[in-house]
Amino acid sequence: MNTKKPINICVLGGGFSGLYTALYLSNHPHVKSSQWKITLVERNDNFLFTPLLYELITGELQRWEIAPTYQKLLAGTSIKFCQHIVEKIDLENRQVKLDNDDSLNYDYLVLGLGTQNRWVDIPGLKNYALTFRTLRDLEQLQAKINYLESLDKKHLRVAIIGSGPNGVELSCKLADRLEKQAEVLLIDRGNQILKGLSKGIRKASYRALGSRRVQLYLNTNVQEINKNSITINYGEQTINVPVNMVIWVAGTQSKPLIKSLNCQQTSSGKLLTNSRLQLIEYPEVFALGDLAQISNKKKSNPATAQVAYQQASCAAKNIAAIIEGKPLKSFNYLHLGDMLTLGKRTAIISSYGININGQIGGMLRRLAYIFRLPTMRHRLQVLRNFVQKIGLKMRRFFREMIATLLGQKSSRKYSK
Repeated sequence: MNTKKPINICVLGGGFSGLYTALYLSNHPHVKSSQWKITLVERNDNFLFTPLLYELITGELQRWEIAPTYQKLLAGTSIKFCQHIVEKIDLENRQVKLDNDDSLNYDYLVLGLGTQNRWVDIPGLKNYALTFRTLRDLEQLQAKINYLESLDKKHLRVAIIGSGPNGVELSCKLADRLEKQAEVLLIDRGNQILKGLSKGIRKASYRALGSRRVQLYLNTNVQEINKNSITINYGEQTINVPVNMVIWVAGTQSKPLIKSLNCQQTSSGKLLTNSRLQLIEYPEVFALGDLAQISNKKKSNPATAQVAYQQASCAAKNIAAIIEGKPLKSFNYLHLGDMLTLGKRTAIISSYGININGQIGGMLRRLAYIFRLPTMRHRLQVLRNFVQKIGLKMRRFFREMIATLLGQKSSRKYSK
């Protein structure tokens, strides 16, 4: 009988990097034979596939499709789900303290806790601006939209601060959701949108924003936010703009828990790792996603699901390699391209110099993300729903086309 103590692998955070690392590890034979134990710690009930969060604004997707419960996703795996808040991480003693006063001891630790909204010193920002990163953010945004629509105002104005991918995608979706009822303002202190993305992506995005009459304010600083207005410095002018809603999507920063760790960090609070994604002082700890930066790289990897997904695979393989006494591999990010939704049922895909725009881009983007969902069972459920919707649209299209043709024949008959 094997009485050897099992190896404890603790994964903190159920986002892309954390959940996918746990799922990759769960397929290892040593996990299935109970020689390794995996514990996933996450405060929320639901996983969130954040790239598709925008589709809930326009009703293109249902909540269950992009936010399945962890209970559902982990069913049939050997992963232990622990729904708690991490209060403290003791790197020296290899211990994680939770909000219920329990502690988890680990042999290997994966940090996938993500980041939080970056707040700056703008009067009224925290009091009056919404954010858009979580399901709770979505619920607050939808409640605000429903309230504004109930007022039956002829004209609404929404200000979105931050013209990165989040701001551009949100602007297009809101413009389509509110249609002619609202004017959308996209504000950024920089001189261009989507800094760092390809020329093809930016060109398609400018075109999409323009066709939706989104008012673009670049080189613009936000001076103050009030309940019903926003004050901006635009050029040499200070303008007070009446608004009904403000959404802040201008960046993220490390969480206090991560900044409190006694290990090497960047000036912005990101954890420094070696090329194999391990903390430099603590090789049993792997730091993934946008909370970490590889020390020998001058530039951070982009804070995208694509990076987190690839790092999860690398970390899982390296944890297995350490335990089995095999050499570890360095993480090398392979940029496959970028995808942005640019409104209802439309998107831009840019990969290896090829750009696909419009409804075809929207369909391909949706399919690409469906095949990135965490488990095969959930992928198939969402894919089936997607195919059924397409089938209904095609049947409706052909019915209307046949009805039109029959109507034309009938009118010709009676005109004789």
